[in-house]
Amino acid sequence: MSIKTRVINIVTNERPISNETSRILKRKLEKNGFFIADIFDPKADLIVCIGGDGAFLRALHEYRFPDIPIVGVNTGHLGFFQELSPYQLDEFIFRYEKGDYVIQELHPVEANICTRHSCIEIMGINEITIKGDKSRTIHLNISLDDSFLEKFSGDGVLISTPTGSTAYNYSLGGSIVDPRLDLLQITPIAPINTVAYRSFTSSLIVPRGSMIKIHPEYTFENSILVVTDGMEHKHNEIVEINLKMSDIKVKLLRLKNYDFWNKVKEKFL
Repeated sequence: MSIKTRVINIVTNERPISNETSRILKRKLEKNGFFIADIFDPKADLIVCIGGDGAFLRALHEYRFPDIPIVGVNTGHLGFFQELSPYQLDEFIFRYEKGDYVIQELHPVEANICTRHSCIEIMGINEITIKGDKSRTIHLNISLDDSFLEKFSGDGVLISTPTGSTAYNYSLGGSIVDPRLDLLQITPIAPINTVAYRSFTSSLIVPRGSMIKIHPEYTFENSILVVTDGMEHKHNEIVEINLKMSDIKVKLLRLKNYDFWNKVKEKFL
């Protein structure tokens, strides 16, 4: 790695084990000649996020998907994003200084939410969910590019990235997708299939470059809740939501022995 500034941002949740891990890591990094920023430095060489998957996602959103490699230390439960355990800090510093790592690039999903008055853009690393507020059944007209797909009726739909395929998408029965693939997955949430309503009951896979267009029926404009990586966005009079894979790249640092499918077996099987 380049020696230049050797600045590292450490971000953590408030759990005692995370704070203690942060203190130990800071001491070890400083002993090896790194400078730990007191406040978030957008020009740093690396972000180390200490916590679980929730802390990892919050850090990316809080710092607006920075163009800095990020690595996670797991002090939470599942730790699917997190590369390291607290006992691996010395090994990590040694391998980081040797350049013994790879950068995995992740593309978020982005949504342009248009109301009758303005448009708002949001992004999600795992997924963006369009669902009924207060558990209402909603009716959505869904198109892919210029082709009408269906009039969906049910609790909602989830648009996931390959990274998010193992999260909420997986619990809904969606497919696990290798993160090296550039695609989005549309997964229904409690679709209704009756004589009156017909909806897809399995997820749909669409390639990078596709535009997913969602128009709620006008009577449901104020019943739509948009959730990105677990964070809720409520806007009245939503008339259209356009979703696509973002051009932004999140740079996730992985040690060279990282294998996605081994991690899937470790965490889920």
